[in-house]
Amino acid sequence: MTHDFSGWIGRSITRDDIATPRLIAEYRATMAPFIFEPSDPSHCAPGLHWGLAPATPGYDGCAPDGSEARGTFLPPIPLPRRMWAGGSIETLQPIRAGQAVQRVSTITDIKSRDGKTGPLFLLSVRHDFIADSSLLVRERQDLVFRDAGSRLVLPAEQGALTKGDWTVQASPLLLFRFSAFTFNGHRIHYDAPYAEEEGYPGLVVHGPMQAAMMLNLASVKLGHVPRRFDYRCVAPLIAGPAFGVNFDEATSSVRVIRHDGVTTAEGQVHAPGT
Repeated sequence: MTHDFSGWIGRSITRDDIATPRLIAEYRATMAPFIFEPSDPSHCAPGLHWGLAPATPGYDGCAPDGSEARGTFLPPIPLPRRMWAGGSIETLQPIRAGQAVQRVSTITDIKSRDGKTGPLFLLSVRHDFIADSSLLVRERQDLVFRDAGSRLVLPAEQGALTKGDWTVQASPLLLFRFSAFTFNGHRIHYDAPYAEEEGYPGLVVHGPMQAAMMLNLASVKLGHVPRRFDYRCVAPLIAGPAFGVNFDEATSSVRVIRHDGVTTAEGQVHAPGT
């Protein structure tokens, strides 16, 4: 590939928001009962940051797939397909109800390579959530941009779903609510005909929703929100059948498991100092 987007590294944008009662209620209603309830009622559940200060482009600021158009903050990468690859979440302090929060987003890395389906761009964005001059949450988001690929085919029959600590019904309502909570316009999550255009057999469950499920389950099992949580998405999760979320106490790791037994996302809790 001849495109060089290295000049976009370091580009930053700041947005402001408030952890309002309505936003907190929307997150709880979307995730419950698969959510960690902090002992201090003023502390927000882990993962609320995904709904704070999102990009809010107008209709003319959206790409054909419904996501934020490239060329303003994100570089004008010409490949049409956008996927959430994974990330890392550091929770230094809890976000509190009613707190005014700034989200400072910075492009930290852009790489190109050739993948199985053709050329790829891998882009990392750091989001710092700051209140009263203190860093609360630092998140790294890893995005992949690729060309159109072949159609994904999943087994039609119900496989032997590994029994999860949580079993979640991947309903269209769940996906719609998470899209609304995060102001995510990506059409693969709510527009079934468009999702088929991208080669999926149905609506696609959000990467950050799977991360939120894993982070909340880890918090429930540990009794606290982990200081650092890394995760990656390894296979598509399609709406419809239930999926499992499992925590392994021996390794402090978490997995999301599709109805056919395939792991779609995996996360790792890191001990302090690692």
